[in-house]
Amino acid sequence: MRVDLYLNVIGAVNPIYPMPHTGDPLQTTVKSAVTFKGVGLHAGKPARMVVHPASAEYGIWFRRTDLANEPLIAARWDSVGEARLCTRIDSPCGASVQTIEHIMAALAGCGIQNALIEIDGLEVPVLDGSSAQFVKGLLKAGIRKLDAPVRAIEILRPVEYREGIAFARLEPSETFNIDFHIEFDDQAIGRQDKALNMANGAFVRELCDSRTFCRQSDIDMMHANGLALGGSIENAVVVDGAAVLTPGGLRHEDEAVRHKMLDALGDLALAGAPILGRYVGHRAGHMLTNKLLRVLFADPSAYRIVTCDESMAARLPGVGVHASDVPPHS
Repeated sequence: MRVDLYLNVIGAVNPIYPMPHTGDPLQTTVKSAVTFKGVGLHAGKPARMVVHPASAEYGIWFRRTDLANEPLIAARWDSVGEARLCTRIDSPCGASVQTIEHIMAALAGCGIQNALIEIDGLEVPVLDGSSAQFVKGLLKAGIRKLDAPVRAIEILRPVEYREGIAFARLEPSETFNIDFHIEFDDQAIGRQDKALNMANGAFVRELCDSRTFCRQSDIDMMHANGLALGGSIENAVVVDGAAVLTPGGLRHEDEAVRHKMLDALGDLALAGAPILGRYVGHRAGHMLTNKLLRVLFADPSAYRIVTCDESMAARLPGVGVHASDVPPHS
């Protein structure tokens, strides 16, 4: 079936949205299709991915073009399945797409709420290990306004999910903020803390070029478990004690915590709408953030859906983003 028919026939409106009305800042999509090619980080297999324009209220959906009947998979919190070291979404028919967090972060960071993403394999290309090349491609394709207002999920009271000493929390805030803390034995990473107001293009300027990272001591373990087969020092920051083994070293002194914040934005984008609130992650990972969203949506008193006026929309990621904001070294 043609892409334009999918956009009209599926009717894939996120159920948290009320009916639209006019006069407010508008939802967006890409102006034209943009293609990305590369290998998957964990499976190590080549993939071709195309981000297509979509209509208002469509949300973000993936389509597996390599499978029979080309199944669609919703990029939503309730489609997330158990996976190690990445985010995987599953369809009711059993189709999956994994390692979606970097492209989801790029879409959220560019303020794009609607897209159909065709992919001919299980895993999104890792490219350079960050979201920078996705951001560049999306901004080069251009962003088009649609005929429905932007809505956001306003956090009304704190919600939290914990596993041992790790936790993820959402708190009320007038703007979308991410606070993150990590701590590793390797001196090249160590303890890192960062807090960032995500408004006014902060993701593109501050986070999008930060690459995934791992310790040399973890690589053999991951390979033995069929993970990181497409990883290399060209698309990840590899550290060993105090040494950074990746050529060129770090893009930021705190690149590791910046990448964890990038991942968190991508995983929070699966909420189905931008969040107005403060996210706090302490040694949090993909599944912890997804379980936090499940706690949030299980409690209708903890949030509400709001239609954004200009002032509110200006506090969300993606407003005022320009291609020149992408760091030049990425």
